[in-house]
Amino acid sequence: MLGGELLTVGGQIMEELEITGKTLEDATCEAEKQLGLGRDEFDIVVIKEGKSGILGRRRGESVIRVKPRIPHEEDIAKVATEVLETLIRLLGVSGVVETSSGETPVSLNIEGDDLGILIGRRGQALSCLQFIVRLVVAGRLKAWLPLSVDVCRYRERRRDSLQKLALRLAEEVKLRRRAITLEPMLPDERRMIHLALADDPDVMTHSIGEKDDRKVVILLKQE
Repeated sequence: MLGGELLTVGGQIMEELEITGKTLEDATCEAEKQLGLGRDEFDIVVIKEGKSGILGRRRGESVIRVKPRIPHEEDIAKVATEVLETLIRLLGVSGVVETSSGETPVSLNIEGDDLGILIGRRGQALSCLQFIVRLVVAGRLKAWLPLSVDVCRYRERRRDSLQKLALRLAEEVKLRRRAITLEPMLPDERRMIHLALADDPDVMTHSIGEKDDRKVVILLKQE
């Protein structure tokens, strides 16, 4: 028997479970089964330990709380680099994967010539590549990790461009006193616009539209 909740620890989504068993050993074995991990790969907190009663019968059940251990940053970077290098090799693309150490999330950047195919229209191919890398790494390390994948610093340049665009359009909204709707953007790019104007005392932002047609609207705050 188990119950649990999703926890965010250092940007990582971890699942914490409460597991019940007749004994602590039974509960631990159930934790291994549910998490798909060895017992040295998760932490255990004993909530309740069943007691032996008359004639050796158990009085109550044992309850433990378990949580997968967070992988070391070096392990995350190593596995993510191997996965990304394998993917671009399978795609027939020549590039060098660079890893930014000491950052959370771990950032990977592919450098090389003619890598536009990895970026795609409006960065859609890059977003798909990043998702696949996260998915494979999560499967290996048993934790969902917010890795960042870039190509020739495209995201970095795009972020700077969007921040400048957001600030310029915010001033235009204030001057003309009417809302401005931007072109459809990917979720990460819409988030950049929202963050760029989050502290502006005069304007606010929200998203409209469905799926690939989601857009950011910049408008004056209600006085």
